[in-house]
Amino acid sequence: MSRMHTHHKGQSGSKKPLSTTPPSWMKLKKDEVEALVVKLAKQSKQTSEIGMILRDSYGVPDVEVITKKSITKILKEKKLLPEIPEDVQNLIKRAVGVRKHMKLNKKDMTSKRGLQLIESKIRRLEKYYKQKGVLPTKWKYDPERARLLVG
Repeated sequence: MSRMHTHHKGQSGSKKPLSTTPPSWMKLKKDEVEALVVKLAKQSKQTSEIGMILRDSYGVPDVEVITKKSITKILKEKKLLPEIPEDVQNLIKRAVGVRKHMKLNKKDMTSKRGLQLIESKIRRLEKYYKQKGVLPTKWKYDPERARLLVG
């Protein structure tokens, strides 16, 4: 697999273990893990943060193996899923930060190129999520509105 915006090859990433059964040393039950996910979501944590907190603090290696549902699916059932998906939100935060930098450093053309790449990723994800029905069809990325959304 190659990288998106360069001619270089990508780096190989880690793979999840193939086990489909919860480990024998796990003390938490399915209901307890779901309750922890809901509790952390109510503290306004993102799904990736929830997964890391469960892994590091509670010793839950994989929520999906234990509950047979992903963190996103659990939050969707409890109606705690944010309106905008996490990856789009993070890209919007990055774009707002780069725009703020561009106001102070008008001649920084590298940042200008980086902003173009970030915004193209946002638009690509927007198109994908509209097809999947995650985002409303009327939703559109607007840099001015994004600044208000993040700020």
